[in-house]
Amino acid sequence: MMKRSITFGLAGLLLTLSSLAQNAYEIKINFKGLPDDTLYLVKYLFDKQYISDTCVGVKNGVAVFKGKTLLDKGVYTLVSERKSIYFDFFVNDSQKFSISSDYNDIVNSLKATGSKENESFFAYIRFITNKNAEFGKLRESTKGKSKEDSATFMKDNLKKLNDDVIKFEKDFMAKEKGTFVYDVMNLKTEKYPDPLQIPKASNGRPDSVWQYYYYKNHYWDEVNFKDARLVRTPFYDDRLIKYFDGNVILQHPDTVIKAIDMIIDKCEMGNDLYNMTLAHFTSKYENSKIMGFDKIFVHIHDKYIATGKAKDIYSEETIKKITDRVNIMRNLLIDLKGPDLFMIDTLYGRQVAKMGFDTCKSSESVTKLYYKNVDKLTPMFNKLYDIKSKYTILVFWDVDCGHCQTEIPKLQEGLKPIKGKIDYTVYAVYTKEDYDKWIKWLREKKVDFYNVYDPIHLNNIKDKYDIATTPIIYILDKDKKIKAKRLGAEQVREYIELLERIDKEAPKK
Repeated sequence: MMKRSITFGLAGLLLTLSSLAQNAYEIKINFKGLPDDTLYLVKYLFDKQYISDTCVGVKNGVAVFKGKTLLDKGVYTLVSERKSIYFDFFVNDSQKFSISSDYNDIVNSLKATGSKENESFFAYIRFITNKNAEFGKLRESTKGKSKEDSATFMKDNLKKLNDDVIKFEKDFMAKEKGTFVYDVMNLKTEKYPDPLQIPKASNGRPDSVWQYYYYKNHYWDEVNFKDARLVRTPFYDDRLIKYFDGNVILQHPDTVIKAIDMIIDKCEMGNDLYNMTLAHFTSKYENSKIMGFDKIFVHIHDKYIATGKAKDIYSEETIKKITDRVNIMRNLLIDLKGPDLFMIDTLYGRQVAKMGFDTCKSSESVTKLYYKNVDKLTPMFNKLYDIKSKYTILVFWDVDCGHCQTEIPKLQEGLKPIKGKIDYTVYAVYTKEDYDKWIKWLREKKVDFYNVYDPIHLNNIKDKYDIATTPIIYILDKDKKIKAKRLGAEQVREYIELLERIDKEAPKK
């Protein structure tokens, strides 16, 4: 139960205090045969580990970690300066205890004095480690046997081994019920049904659907989310990540939102487990690469961050940045209508250039020049909402962008097989204003799109369509609702064909 990534060099590492001081915690280590080294007391915290105390110049394996302030309760691990990870142990209500071990057989020699939790935990580790060793010996003993004999031998012996482990763990958990050790090991252990409980499906085999729902419905059994200590264990982050990223819940934004609310509602607002869990969800779904999952980030902001339920997690400045980001994203969610655009077609580029927009130095001067020429400009606009195709492929690109120079021709080539078969239009927005360079490239590459740009700076495309890089590709339906976004050029035709199949298979109203 040991993770391998440890954060060293943190500011404020605690040095061993004077033995004359009154100590809130005092953990004595007697590690026979340990090479002389510096030892670290390392705390688990969600998916990371942090040094809580340091013992320098350890000789003969004797070290004492002590301090005037109680340690955060949770699971800790003993680590050397050489980054050797030795063993985990519990720090809870009792923070004055001793641990002894022998370097030549660490697990089997682990003993705790003054801490019943660690005595129980070490007994568990010894049993499981020795059973794993038995399994290794069994595998070794099959060498030289035929495949059939090996399979029979392993089946017979593994059943006994497995039965022993199941009985031990059942007895262990019954004995530890109500303790922090129980809570940690419960978090570690996944819940599967007894094979005798599983009903048969219509094909006569065990019902896999029933098993899935059993696993899902019992996944968090007896986990006390109000106990902040759980975030300082090696298991909480793994269980949480598996629940949301594995095969436990459906990967759909509405399902994920419901699951997030379920978890957060079980937590106690303000404690470490609540704060770390909410921060994890915020970061994860702000940066999600799954299309449509930005809806989750918007939900997290609206329900928790905007309502003051994250004030212990983020500064006011950070909350404002998150809010600004959400206010862009909330208008671009799947199935919402994309904002309209008022663009200028290539046909009118020369005329607009003569109006002098490229020489304007401020937004005020642009506004004055716009109203001065509004009667001439209005007929030139090629509006996004004027496109009447069943599907609009909305592309934002820049002629100087190397990736765009590859993707735009690839997009055009990829759409050829459905041209004339599916009703679509590519509305390609050039994001800069260099008309001559743009028109030259379009002619050279023979780009057959609705090619438009915004030389009068009328559209704030950066915020309207969240354009921080190029190319960016959206697919809109006939009502200009967003059906897909941030696709690669090679995905567009496939997505258009998918939307067309869905439309044809849908019952007609």
